[in-house]
Amino acid sequence: MTASTTAIERSRLPALTGARFLAACMVLVCHVGIALIPRLGGTRAHDAQRYVEAAGNVGVSFFFVLSGFILTWVSRPEDTARRFWRRRLVKIFPNHLVTLAAALLLMLSASVPITAINTVPTVFLVQSWIPEQDAVINYGGNAPSWSLACELLFYLSFPLLLRVARGIRPGHLWRWLAGTAVLIALVPLVAGLLPARPTMPLTNDHWWAVWFTYYFPVTRLLEFALGVLTALIVMRGRRLPFGVVPALALAVVAFVAGAHLPGVFDRVAATSLPLALLIGALARADTGDRVRVLGSRPLVRLGEISYSLYLVHYLVVAYGPIGAVHPENWAKPVSLAGVFGYGALTLAISLVLAWLLYTCVEAPAMRRFSRPRPPKAAARPAETAPQPSAPGT
Repeated sequence: MTASTTAIERSRLPALTGARFLAACMVLVCHVGIALIPRLGGTRAHDAQRYVEAAGNVGVSFFFVLSGFILTWVSRPEDTARRFWRRRLVKIFPNHLVTLAAALLLMLSASVPITAINTVPTVFLVQSWIPEQDAVINYGGNAPSWSLACELLFYLSFPLLLRVARGIRPGHLWRWLAGTAVLIALVPLVAGLLPARPTMPLTNDHWWAVWFTYYFPVTRLLEFALGVLTALIVMRGRRLPFGVVPALALAVVAFVAGAHLPGVFDRVAATSLPLALLIGALARADTGDRVRVLGSRPLVRLGEISYSLYLVHYLVVAYGPIGAVHPENWAKPVSLAGVFGYGALTLAISLVLAWLLYTCVEAPAMRRFSRPRPPKAAARPAETAPQPSAPGT
């Protein structure tokens, strides 16, 4: 690599860290909206529901593409697969197990059924491989953890995927990116060949098609690959078609248009490539310190706790002030002011819990377990005079 690309590769990308918080908020808005907007009534509520659901889809897709991008960006040739896997497992499992334990306690307190299918696969993060609604989306548990099953596949496949991607000639990277985007767009067509039953509660969507398009780790791996290819395009100095503002405008247009697509086409097909272009544009601008708002210290700090926020917010929606886990609450009318009030309160509680989870679990676990401890110094022979200790030992 040239000196300039090496400098780009080592950038910490604060704007993308800040963008992680906004993506987590989009998922939170989705779950708050699903629980409250139907209680508004009227046709406008139906239209608003369409967009809040789309916000959740885009937030998750952003995380998947960003995962591939960031892991490629920070990868080093001297790193080993074993070290990489250790770091990623330590990153996801402590928070996951703590929030899962909290979810089980809350389920017991609310008399929500706890069964083998809605708990055991979740413990090991394999629930998204099982085409069973109770396994993948347990509404009384911590439903968002399904995405960690996809992330786990991403991490396991990353060393091989990166090796293959690095073997692509720089001039061919855009072709591979376009081909991956086409495959993502074709996934709903394949899903349409699956059985049309059973249907999902609340939405009446065909479960098999939704599972294959949205929850199945293999199909979501394509978005992760999109992020890997986008990172290589930026790192190798290939030209991007858009700057940050046009890329953001394209992503917004794709978000609005995608929300109106029929069937499962509204989940990922329209937005994955625009999100990849936006992430690439942000990274390119980030290296020149040109994204000051997203890269500000408060947003970067919030971005650092975004994984914890993602894991705790649904429990607050289900068991907090909204009380979405209780069926009787879904029949209670709510005003527009109430929707915003409940949403703000849910965000505030979620941020406090996310900060506690990050401070007490995630950060200490990463410091203690993400890297092997250095070997202890060999014991000195008894007859050898004591020597001064090296600094830090």
